[in-house]
Amino acid sequence: MTALNRRRFLELGALGGALGAAFPASGEAGQAASRAADPSVDRTVSLTGDGIPHTPSQYAHLLARLTEEQGTAADNYILGGVVEELEATCARLLGKEAAVFIPTGTLANHLAIRLLANERPVRALVQAESHIYQDSGDCVQTLSSITLMPLAAGRATFTVADMQQVLDQTRTGRVARPIAVLSIESPVRRKSGEIFERVELSRVLATARANGIRLHLDGARLFIEAAYANKDVKEYTAPFETVYVSLYKYFNAASGATLAGPRELLKDLFHTRRMFGGGLYQAWPFAAVALHYADKFAERLRKAISLSEAVIDGLQRLDGVTVQRVTPGTNLFGLRVPAAKATSLRERLARDGVRLGAPAPSGAFTVAVNETWARMDAPALVDAFRRALA
Repeated sequence: MTALNRRRFLELGALGGALGAAFPASGEAGQAASRAADPSVDRTVSLTGDGIPHTPSQYAHLLARLTEEQGTAADNYILGGVVEELEATCARLLGKEAAVFIPTGTLANHLAIRLLANERPVRALVQAESHIYQDSGDCVQTLSSITLMPLAAGRATFTVADMQQVLDQTRTGRVARPIAVLSIESPVRRKSGEIFERVELSRVLATARANGIRLHLDGARLFIEAAYANKDVKEYTAPFETVYVSLYKYFNAASGATLAGPRELLKDLFHTRRMFGGGLYQAWPFAAVALHYADKFAERLRKAISLSEAVIDGLQRLDGVTVQRVTPGTNLFGLRVPAAKATSLRERLARDGVRLGAPAPSGAFTVAVNETWARMDAPALVDAFRRALA
């Protein structure tokens, strides 16, 4: 046997690399090796946003891996393929008979209210701080002739008394314009993830039912609320006829939403969706990623929540750091550090693989808990802040 000199060793190594490229490893070991080199695999801890902030490159690599491993079937104008699989999964998770992919949450909320109103020019009760009222360009009023009646400006929760006042005013109006729909958003993004107070919500829903008002839930961030309460999402959706859930906020799709409800109510939504310009030729690049992250999402987020509580406790022990929690809240909290250290804090954390958003003009940061928190243990994350503030 000849000695294995350095040149021969390098030649064999190169040959092994070439063979590995020509004949990639198979089975679980091969997939694990593939993921280890996959640009879509990121170890950064993001302290901003509800989900995983994929770059375009990371999203493209993730989509390629999913289609290769799972044999993703394309849809045709949002019908069939992996989109149909996603719709069935969302319906099951939400405890509804059916679910329909909608390109945006704005359109999902609009179509839900329109369906529940039987496409009549009626009124719908909403929170004054809700997305459908504040951020949708009056689409419901303009495109469906349904008047939104806002309640409780500046608050996440309105009371039965707030609701009753509008009901009474409507009954005595000289022109009949009944309130036919109630839409509830929870958690409320404009109120930093504050939830609609549960006891008052039960009273509000009972009052709505007593008055023949149909119920819609804007559950864009519903899975986050359920994870914080350690409850099944279906406990929240049960009282509502329809529910919308975002696919991009924490299921990490590039876009999309689902609207779930009774099969009979949603059976012809294909036509209305297309009428409003939502007839995408293909939605499988959104559906495949959302379906991937929906699997065991609650389990992963609860792990991150548990870790975040330990981190928050540790942050409050650091000199000059103040944490402000939202009550009753979910995954957003305020973080204040000495003003002179705010800019350097972001830069130094980034060196340790921790991404913090820009501070508000007041100097405070809004921090969001998401599943990326589980990429680092609590002591290491607190220590990263300690070093960054030193």
